[in-house]
Amino acid sequence: MLAELRIENFAIIEKLTISFNQGLTVITGETGAGKSIIIDAISLLVGGRGSSEYVRHGTEQADIEALFEIPSDPEHSLNVILKEFGIDVQDDMIILRRTIHKNGKSICRVNGRLVTISQIREIGQYLIDVHGQHEHQELMVADLHIKLLDRMGGEHLETVKKTYTELYDKALAIQKEIEKWSKNEQEAAARLDLLGFQIQEIEAAHLDPEEEPQLLEERQRFANFEKLFKGLNRSYGALNDDHRTLDSFREALFEMETLMGLDAHLDTIYENMSNSFYLLEEQVHQLSQYIDELEYDPSRVDLVEARLDELNHLKRKYGRTIEEVLSYYEDIKKEFDQLTDRDLTIGNLEKQYKELLLSLNQAGDALTKIRQEEAERLDEAINRELKDLYMEKASFKVSIQPIEVTEDIRTFSRHGKERVEFLITTNPGEPLKPLSKIASGGELSRIMLAIKSHFKSYRGTTSIIFDEVDTGVSGRVAQAMGEKIYALSKGSQVFCITHLPQVASMADSHLYISKEVSDNRTTTSVSELKGEEQVAELARMISGVEMTDLTKQHAKELLELAYKRKRE
Repeated sequence: MLAELRIENFAIIEKLTISFNQGLTVITGETGAGKSIIIDAISLLVGGRGSSEYVRHGTEQADIEALFEIPSDPEHSLNVILKEFGIDVQDDMIILRRTIHKNGKSICRVNGRLVTISQIREIGQYLIDVHGQHEHQELMVADLHIKLLDRMGGEHLETVKKTYTELYDKALAIQKEIEKWSKNEQEAAARLDLLGFQIQEIEAAHLDPEEEPQLLEERQRFANFEKLFKGLNRSYGALNDDHRTLDSFREALFEMETLMGLDAHLDTIYENMSNSFYLLEEQVHQLSQYIDELEYDPSRVDLVEARLDELNHLKRKYGRTIEEVLSYYEDIKKEFDQLTDRDLTIGNLEKQYKELLLSLNQAGDALTKIRQEEAERLDEAINRELKDLYMEKASFKVSIQPIEVTEDIRTFSRHGKERVEFLITTNPGEPLKPLSKIASGGELSRIMLAIKSHFKSYRGTTSIIFDEVDTGVSGRVAQAMGEKIYALSKGSQVFCITHLPQVASMADSHLYISKEVSDNRTTTSVSELKGEEQVAELARMISGVEMTDLTKQHAKELLELAYKRKRE
């Protein structure tokens, strides 16, 4: 559950800290006070799209931070993901933080660890489920109904769907390969000629990745030949002219040898001097040999330069390095062989394609079967929920219509072998029709609440937010929606922004959002209503601006009725 929320410099909110409890928390207030801004902040915290427009005017950044209590079960999907991302959890709590800078840059952290937007979104799906007006719009788009149905299917459906999708993508890729290889003969012949020339050019160069560094070293040696020759001879002369240096060292070593045994400390000195003498003698010999072999060969210089030019020419055409040129060679050699045996290549691809389509059909059939089973369960559950919401004469049904597929991947859908659409009839004797064509705003609100009521058990989400889901309803329907939302909050946590007193009366916690202007700046504040304050707010929601003793009495009766309903 969401235990605490801190918002700073977000839209019209300067600083705001709110603590939350289990159960149903209702948020009310005048239009424009900032109720939805708080929901926007929570949505951003769990991976929503950020924008510099959220940063309060005149400040550098907006900060949103929240403390969540999470399930202690290590096998819970949320804990598995946190472990996968390397996020340590202590006392079954995590802290999410998101900072949005005025330049639009966004930074996300979980328990102090930097995470990406996609990672925090993956974590957030198990923390908060935000339902707002956009999900009403989802109900109006038939193409999205299949996604809503699939969310009911659990891990088994997701596994089968993943298998189907992977097979679909592979078959589509091979179909494109077949099209590529089936191009006209003239294009294939031209491509063969080009690849043949490139292969011959690279092969003729006899490339070796270790050759270029050696050539560059050799070119550098030729470029500095005079300096090398003079410097080496001076060094050799200083060490070996008339054997003075080595002879003096040898004489000193002889004298030290005569002193051996007289003092134990001299043994180490003698040993080190002896090692140094033989090492120096060896280096003088190697220096002499290097000088003897050092020569300037103009023809070799020309060969080195010509070879380096050849290598650079190939790199300009086929890769930045010799390794990349050789890698390109392997690729075009494979393509050349395939083009040479084009008919065989196409035959092999077509064989793979048919095998994939067969597996795809089987996976599609398995997916269809699961969807049909889930659709039946969803039909039963939604119709039961709608009766509780005073739509007892309505009938809801998930329509699953097969797609006619052939031996062409393009006749398949990436989502499966069927189309899914929600149908409803609101009057007895009327046929089922697409939901988008006949449902009113109030009916859509109740249908979505019915779906959410059924859906909650599938997600394992710790908290649910309803942002004005009671649009278009009133009277006993509003009361029924309030009771349904309260039922969802039992043993869980539900937030609800509402303008309906019937819904607000069911709250375990009632938060009032207000705004005020000070020094020409607008700020939002929040307070928890209890007792007479809650009665006054419900009376305002009932009557509007003018409150009478009668509306206050009505508000008290509403709270008393809600109290009785909650105890039933």
